[in-house]
Order: sequence, then structure tokens, then C-alpha cells
Amino acid sequence: MLYLVGLGLGDAEDITVKGLEAVRRCRRVYLEAYTSVLTVGKEALEKFYGKELILADREMVEQEADSLLKEADVCDVAFLVVGDPFGATTHSDLVLRAVKLGIPYKVIHNASIMNAVGCCGLQLYNFGETVSIVFWTDTWKPESFFDKIEKNRQNGMHTLCLLDIKVKEQSLENLMKGRKIYEPPRYMSVNQAAEQLLAIIQNRRLQGEKPEITENTICVGLARVGAVDEKIASGTLQQMSTVELGAPLHSLIVTGTMHPLELEMLKLFSVDSSSFENNACQRT
Repeated sequence: MLYLVGLGLGDAEDITVKGLEAVRRCRRVYLEAYTSVLTVGKEALEKFYGKELILADREMVEQEADSLLKEADVCDVAFLVVGDPFGATTHSDLVLRAVKLGIPYKVIHNASIMNAVGCCGLQLYNFGETVSIVFWTDTWKPESFFDKIEKNRQNGMHTLCLLDIKVKEQSLENLMKGRKIYEPPRYMSVNQAAEQLLAIIQNRRLQGEKPEITENTICVGLARVGAVDEKIASGTLQQMSTVELGAPLHSLIVTGTMHPLELEMLKLFSVDSSSFENNACQRT
């Protein structure tokens, strides 16, 4: 049996009782280590679960999944995922491979950032398409995520922006030369995401457009959701470019049309209450 087990968002104790029971009866336990991270290390998980964990990086999961599945054909194997198992398409691929090989699987769900963002007070059913904001480089500055945010906003919907994670990435030079040398991990902050959005707004204006999103659009920055040091800040997009939220992981929400209750909740986390004076139940 292959178990796909969601770990939740905070620490070792966020695993469900059902998930913990599955982990403890599995012979092999893999910890997926590239789509997200917990606020505690591998050692803390091992101590709480009473099991040795095998780190599964992107390369291992995408290129060596068959060996993992062969193990699941002869014994119980757990694949642990931060958040919910289906928070990343890679894990759907793992299920499809298992089915093709005739290996039974069981999914044990948990909280993920997709529903935990409700902690800021915005209603989940008012969210549109979720987008990912990637790190720009000197030669690659995509803007497609901005178009999706604009479309959501035109429909009055909020947008959850998942921010880029770079773990075990190779430089172009090392990749081309086949050298297994990896760059230090990088996690996009709310500040960096806001700066890229502000740059796109300026670019669009230079092209004669009038962007749906402006420097004064109300946004929400979230850090370490589900952890004891969770931090939430609400304010304008401009303010999000300077707000200090600390260590990763960060997420950003660009609001759409807000209900009065949503607005009142966001005020609890405001960087500056004056930011909300002209934003009652309307887009800015």
C-alpha cells in the first residue's frame, strides 16, 4: 500500500491521528521536501513519529518514482507531504503511476494553505484562481500571473498568490556542465512578490494600459500560517513591499470586492488603518 499523508502547515503535531497511525505502521517513510517546508526540521518529525524519514527531493520523486512504487508493491510505504497531498500536481502523477502498476493507495488529507488563508478573514468562497509568483531573473520576467490576478479582480474575486520556493536548484552553468552543485535554498518573501507586482503595474502604464491593480489595492501578507509565530499584515500593495514578516514561508493575497465583515477582519491586521478608509466594499 502507498499512503500519501498530509502533514498540515505547522509542526510535527499537526499530522492527523489517522495519518500518524499510517506512518507508524509503514516500513518506509519518505518526506517530500521541495514543494513546501514545515517550521520544524526532519529530526523533530522523526522524534514525534518514531520513524526514520527519507528525504525525497524533486529529482528523486520525478526521476526515481518507480523505485519508490516498487517498494510499495511489497510493503507499506508512506509519502509525507507538507499541507495536503494534492497541493502539487507531482503527487497526482505519483497516484497515476501507482494505479498503472496495480499498487493500492490511500490518501490522508490535512489542512493546506489553500484553506488556511481563511485565517485573515477573507471568505474562501470569494477566491478566484490561485496563482504562483516566480522569482524573476535578469533575462526572464514573466507577467502571466498578473493577468490572472487582474481577471480575478475584475470578477470581484480575491487571489491567493503562492510564492516561489527554490530548493536544490542548479545554476545554468552547473546544469549545462552536468555538475551536481546546488544553489542555497531561496524562499520568496511578500516584499519581493509585491515589488514584482509594482514593477508590472509600471510596465503596463508605460504601455498605455490602466491596470486593474494599483499601488493602493488592498493586499494581505501571510507568513508561517499555522505555526505559533504566524504573522498576518494587511494594507496596500505599496505597504506590502516594505512590511516585515520574517522567516518563510510567505503567501500574498490580492483582494477583490470585499464584504463589510471581510473588511472588518482585515482591519485587525492592518499596517495602517487609514489604508482602509476608502476601501469599504469596493475595489481600489
